[in-house]
Formats: sequence, structure tokens, C-alpha cells
Amino acid sequence: MMLLRPPGVYRPQSDTHLLTRALRRADVPPGARLLELGTGTGAVAVAAARVGCEVVAVDVSARAVLAARLNARVRGLPVRVLHGDLFAPVAGEVFDVIVANPPYVPGDTDPASARGRARTWEAGPTGRAVLDKICQAAPRHLSPSGTLLVVHSALSGVAATLVALRRAGMRAQVVARQREPFGPVMRGRAEALAARRLLRPGQRHEDLVVVRADRITTRQTP
Repeated sequence: MMLLRPPGVYRPQSDTHLLTRALRRADVPPGARLLELGTGTGAVAVAAARVGCEVVAVDVSARAVLAARLNARVRGLPVRVLHGDLFAPVAGEVFDVIVANPPYVPGDTDPASARGRARTWEAGPTGRAVLDKICQAAPRHLSPSGTLLVVHSALSGVAATLVALRRAGMRAQVVARQREPFGPVMRGRAEALAARRLLRPGQRHEDLVVVRADRITTRQTP
């Protein structure tokens, strides 16, 4: 799928495609309200709109917002794209599905100080600066039977994501996994991450995972 991508906007890659496939397998019914966090070019938002979802997409990058709007518009798809950080632009709104491909690369840079394309990968020392915010806030923005799909590297802690979501009252599991060779950013950090024991010496690949979390509906006894 050809997409407009201005400089500084994240290019759809393996994690984007893995999340899109997981969304298609989730059998989301037409008409479902779907929120995409960190939409970038709008690739996942466009895929969701094509199967009949009512899509809202959010990104902190003004260039990404413009790209996503144009990519949806040229396809005649009604995607509402908002500028802002995570859930702030949709405060008080509830969705049937939330999808997210947040920054997840561990590093020494403060994510709040990252600029340009670096904002799409910088995720703090553990790679969880944004992931933990999503795990904490997502349940409040999901309908009673809502679903969250989030993709990230296993280096950021799969168990931590599962535990955080389960503590938030959701049923969580890994529904997709794919091994990928390191890209330029990870190759440049491999030695430093190995020194911190986040990687094995000589490791040059990572596992991408999609975690699915469903809100648990509590039935009341008559």
C-alpha cells in the first residue's frame, strides 16, 4: 500500500504489518469504534476503515497527522485524525478497539526530549515509557467488551505488559510473534544494550509481539 510519508514520520515496517494482521484476525465487526494511538502515516487506521470501522487516529506529530489525513482522504475513507499525546485528544471517549504501535526501543535519551523521527522509537531505559501509560489508561477508554492490541519488542518486557494489563482487569495474551533482524537504531545500540544484559552478546535480532487484552465483563447475579 503506497502511503504519503513526509520527512520525520515513521515508515510502516514489520511491526506495522504485524499489528495490521492481528487486527484483521481479531474479527472486529463493521461499525466498531476504533482508536489508533501513534498513527504515523495512518496505515493501520486506513486498514481498519476499509473493513468498516469508525476510526479515530491520534499522533503527537503534526506531520503525521497531516499524512494520515491525506492518506485516508485520497482513499475516500472517513478517518478522524487528531493531534495530541495518546488519549488526551479523546478524553472521555470510549472505543470498542484500541490499537497501538508505541515507541519501544530502550535507550538513554529522555523520550520527552526526543524530536523528529526519534520520537517514534525513544522509550527510555526499559523501553516502557509509553507502553506503561497505554496499559494503565486503555481500560478506561474501552467499552465493557472492548479489546486492546499493542505491538512492541520483546526486549521491552512481554511479561511486564501482560502483568500490567491483567492488573488493570483485562484478559491478556500474546497473539502474534515475529523475529526480525535489527534495524539501524538497534544495531547502533546493540553493544550498550548487551552491557546492560538486555541482549545476549552478539545478538542481532529481536522478537516483535502483539499483545491482545480484552476487558472482562462481570455478570451480575439476579
